Amino acid sequence: MGDRLSGKVAIVVGAGQTPGQTIGNGRATAITYAREGARVLLVDARLKSAEETESMITGDGGIASSFEADATDQAACNAMAEACIDRYGRIDILHNNVGIGDGDTGVTRMQEENWDKILGVNMKSVWMPSKSVVPIMRGQRSGSIINISSIAAVCAVGILAYKTSKAGVNAITHQMAVGNAQYGVRVNCIMPGLMDTPMAIEGISKARRMSREKLRDERDAAVPLNSKMGTGWDIAHASLFLASDESKFITGVLLPVDGGQSARVG
Repeated sequence: MGDRLSGKVAIVVGAGQTPGQTIGNGRATAITYAREGARVLLVDARLKSAEETESMITGDGGIASSFEADATDQAACNAMAEACIDRYGRIDILHNNVGIGDGDTGVTRMQEENWDKILGVNMKSVWMPSKSVVPIMRGQRSGSIINISSIAAVCAVGILAYKTSKAGVNAITHQMAVGNAQYGVRVNCIMPGLMDTPMAIEGISKARRMSREKLRDERDAAVPLNSKMGTGWDIAHASLFLASDESKFITGVLLPVDGGQSARVG
């Protein structure tokens, strides 16, 4: 156990994960926060999955509790913030880690219902938790919000709605960072590249009807750094830095965690 977040309280939205062989970004981040001394409220629309994360944390000697909430529902997000204050007394960190991409494709084949769902979930799940938490952080005159976007926002990809939604997350981050700097609230964004997480590997392999092993080989080959995808732990370690006081002079940053993939742009 470390102390980089000692005395801090964190909310991780999307602290559960898709079942799979590896660990997801949200679960890895929640575990890392707890290992560094934070008390963590684990929020997910699937309570059982959040409770699995809780068991991992408490089994490791950390402090965490679970809360069921839909991050696109304002009443649920308000209840989430209230529950965190009731249980732990404050909110120092908000990690927004919800995202979907099912049904996405190019401009001519994109269906309106899929467009609406992807943009709605991916941007509202950043905006609505933040809307509930920011007033509390402003009152404290401190806080760190970390949004999870994607290098798809800045790289050429064949999926329209996901790319657009993640560019939107980057824009939300920028606006919130500038608008809340005077209150001591920092807002930053991580843009993951190709990651070996259950959401990516299980979902894409199923959609493309290919084996996980073949998909991993294909994705590894696209990464400049050591020809190897990242993991949920890479996102967790980047988020730990942005959540901690080590980054107290950093706000409005869009941080690629991608093995150099986005460096190929231009």
